[in-house]
Amino acid sequence: MSESFGEHIRLTLFGASHGPAVGAFVTGLPAGEAVDPAALQRFLDRRAPGRGGAASTARKEPDHPEFLSGLSPSGVLDGTPLCALVRNLDTRSGDYAALASVPRPGHADFPARAKYGDAFDPRGGGHFSARLTAGLCIAGGIAKQLLARRGIFVGAHLLSVGPLSFTPFDPVAVSREDLEAVEPAKYSLSVADAARAEELTALFERVRAVGDSVGGSIECCVLGLPAGLGEPHFGGLESRISAAVFGIPAVKAVAFGEGENAARLSGSENNDAYFFDEAGAVRTRTNHAGGILGGLATGMPLLFRAAVKPTPSIALPQESVDLAKREAATLSVRGRHDACVVPRAVACVEAAAAFAILDTLNPEGN
Repeated sequence: MSESFGEHIRLTLFGASHGPAVGAFVTGLPAGEAVDPAALQRFLDRRAPGRGGAASTARKEPDHPEFLSGLSPSGVLDGTPLCALVRNLDTRSGDYAALASVPRPGHADFPARAKYGDAFDPRGGGHFSARLTAGLCIAGGIAKQLLARRGIFVGAHLLSVGPLSFTPFDPVAVSREDLEAVEPAKYSLSVADAARAEELTALFERVRAVGDSVGGSIECCVLGLPAGLGEPHFGGLESRISAAVFGIPAVKAVAFGEGENAARLSGSENNDAYFFDEAGAVRTRTNHAGGILGGLATGMPLLFRAAVKPTPSIALPQESVDLAKREAATLSVRGRHDACVVPRAVACVEAAAAFAILDTLNPEGN
């Protein structure tokens, strides 16, 4: 099933943007692990609509998860399948009435209609909506808590938005404190860049004023991975993390370490020289590999970038077709949409990476 991910810990997403609810069904989580509900809610708030200032949609959802199974009244995972749902409370389905036969450029409307016919629900993108990342963030938020107890920490921040670029993590010396400093900062910027939030706000306001949108990129880091974690070839860490991250709507590219820039380097430039640190551990002086070689963790910080496309729902007139009338059509998308989805996607990238790592770690050893 394409809505499912994971080998040892299995996540299945369900729901639709304008249906009664969206959510997550997770099997394989270890019994006896406590879940901090306040920390989980803070994590979900980073993704929730209506909290991103000038960048965000006007749709406001509380996104408080309801756990139907898998979590005891005392907040401990009980080893049974976890079922969590988030109710959709602020829908305006009428905004999508004109889209019944006119597919939106940049959305899945046309290929989804080709696959599912009239059964496809175009309201807010239906099952293809980024609204389903609420379920991903529930599962990933829990995964982050379980990983932290094992000394593994996951964090991400904005690396670019439209023409604006921000300071990347230090690929060798990035610390847990660097990752933790990102979370409370406005628009999920690193501490060094938090003062530039006004530039972002101005950019979002300019883009929204003309009815357009912008994309950007997100950098994610995982610290504390033991050297050798992972599998070669198709089961490699790059493959598993990428598969999870590409489950986030709007992600169009994922790159580890130097990424495509490695194609422009010589071997002497791209190789990471080994040495013993003061504690006797094997380290590398650089980290062009992004913490992964042969699909396995090297013990250095794992670093990757995800490119996120501009929000395709824009108010500017766009060329399309009317499938019912079999003629050309011009479409201006109405409704409430993000001028930029990238700030909200930061938590989604963290969630996807955390869940993929937890599944690879396989804490129950199944």
